[in-house]
Amino acid sequence: MGTIKQVIVVRRDLGMGTGKIAAQVGHACVLGAEYVRKSHREWYDTWAEFGQEKVVLKVSSLSELEDVKKHAMSLGLPWAEVTDAGHTQIEPGTVTCISIGPAPEDVIDKVTKNLKLL
Repeated sequence: MGTIKQVIVVRRDLGMGTGKIAAQVGHACVLGAEYVRKSHREWYDTWAEFGQEKVVLKVSSLSELEDVKKHAMSLGLPWAEVTDAGHTQIEPGTVTCISIGPAPEDVIDKVTKNLKLL
């Protein structure tokens, strides 16, 4: 098995502050990891053993985020979506980011290779 990583893709069109983004990314990491721990235990175990690699990338709109999610789904990658509770900076139910993986890096890269780091 090759390298296993987790990628978080964050919307930058919402005007979230640094702390808000950090919290949303944290939610995505936990949601994604818990899902993979149950659905693809071998990926989770490898990821956990070798440092829990994470990469945070950005998109400029909900539409772009949806395209990334659909591409991940088409390749059978595990994903998780974060929607905000609306207690602070944005409206309740707003999709802020997604997690892809932990999953094989070579497959995730097919989805995220053209995205920029946050």
